[in-house]
Amino acid sequence: MKLTSYGAAEEVTGSCHLIEVGDRKVLLDCGLIQGRSKDELRNHDGFPFDPATLDAVVLSHAHIDHSGRLPMLVRLGFKGPIHTHEASADLCNVLLKDSASLNERDVVFRNKIRARKGKPPLEPLYSKQDVELTLKRFKTVRYQQEQQVTEGVSIKLFDAGHILGSSIVQLTLTEGDQTRTVVFSGDLGHRGAPILRDFTHLEHADFVLMESTYGNRLHRDWSDTFDEVSEIAEAVRNSKGNILIPAFSVGRSQMILYMFARYFKEWGLDKWKIYLDSPMAIEASEIYLKHTQLYDETAAAYYQENGPLLNMPNLAFTKSPEESMKVNKIQSGAIIIAGSGMCTGGRIRHHLKHNVWRPECHVIIAGYQSPGSTGRKLVDGEPFIKLWGQRIKVAAQIHTVGGLSAHADQQGMMDWYASFKNRPPVLLVHGEKKAQKVLAKRLRKELGAQAWAAKKGRSTDLLAIPAGK
Repeated sequence: MKLTSYGAAEEVTGSCHLIEVGDRKVLLDCGLIQGRSKDELRNHDGFPFDPATLDAVVLSHAHIDHSGRLPMLVRLGFKGPIHTHEASADLCNVLLKDSASLNERDVVFRNKIRARKGKPPLEPLYSKQDVELTLKRFKTVRYQQEQQVTEGVSIKLFDAGHILGSSIVQLTLTEGDQTRTVVFSGDLGHRGAPILRDFTHLEHADFVLMESTYGNRLHRDWSDTFDEVSEIAEAVRNSKGNILIPAFSVGRSQMILYMFARYFKEWGLDKWKIYLDSPMAIEASEIYLKHTQLYDETAAAYYQENGPLLNMPNLAFTKSPEESMKVNKIQSGAIIIAGSGMCTGGRIRHHLKHNVWRPECHVIIAGYQSPGSTGRKLVDGEPFIKLWGQRIKVAAQIHTVGGLSAHADQQGMMDWYASFKNRPPVLLVHGEKKAQKVLAKRLRKELGAQAWAAKKGRSTDLLAIPAGK
């Protein structure tokens, strides 16, 4: 009985953890490696195990760094079920199809560069047909519903509060007369975030696999974040230009629209025309509107009183490229929410091209921006950005909101682990080395935990860990 991390080991993306119980094999997540070009090329290396030998996959949630290589797994021979929450399955139907399209376009671009260097061409990781075959393998599970996934392995999912359908995975593993309970945190959510419930606390595990993305960081209080957004709303209330909001399609876009709906009058939003200009964000929003049973108390009460969370009389969904191009021609009075969240692709770049050089316009940055991204350059106050090779002056007013993260911070992770009364060993995944070092030190010092960071390809013998009480 063992656990091996083949992805998200001393890095954030590429979630992939193999559990072996006797001759049975179950994979936790199968995500894309994301980041620098050289890192993303590692997705083409295949898997260090034979996908055909897997009995099942358990998916914690739909984000591409957790789900994005599932179609590749199927293409290479996996024929078992993929167990996940029903809302995650709905979101994967959107995200994996988009990922296939991006993969195919990305390979065309990369192969042009490789040809000039005399390197052999790459094949797309998978096709849209592979995605369709993958979606047929999904078996949905509701929260706290026990489900056997193969002989000796059963699971129970709990709300992780990260995005819609995100799950903490509790696995009960049985080999001979030995049983161990392993808990995988998935991605834990930012407590108090709009729409979703806070993550679930569990009291017992023999072994914990825990994310550590913000293991060295504390978030601002939500009250401070709302005050910050309110101040920005006041500052732009009488603007004569447009307002651009780069946003991730799943989670962030829905959070922003819900905040707008709740504070519609207070923030003077009736004076604007609001556009959600992202086909994927529109589809994801429809899924958020469908799963009302997953809302927190505040969102549920709002839904009962006002109807669908994102409803506003001046909100328009612009799906087609033609509709988006019409929005580009608007000179004033538009709030445009579009992807990508870091301004590295998507329709937001077209809107920046038409607005960022205009001093009467505003750009609201509502999330973390990685070094080197166009969004980071805007946050850092660089006077020019490049779009399609063209140097464009930044004259628009740039506003940043730092508290809208969908991830738990260091204290959130500490509090989640502290709920385990028997203080089980904890293996840290989904984090950079610096964050993991800080979090592991605090777990050991304050909670007496055996805590260490996962190493890629290194196995943990779960039977060597005593069963807790």
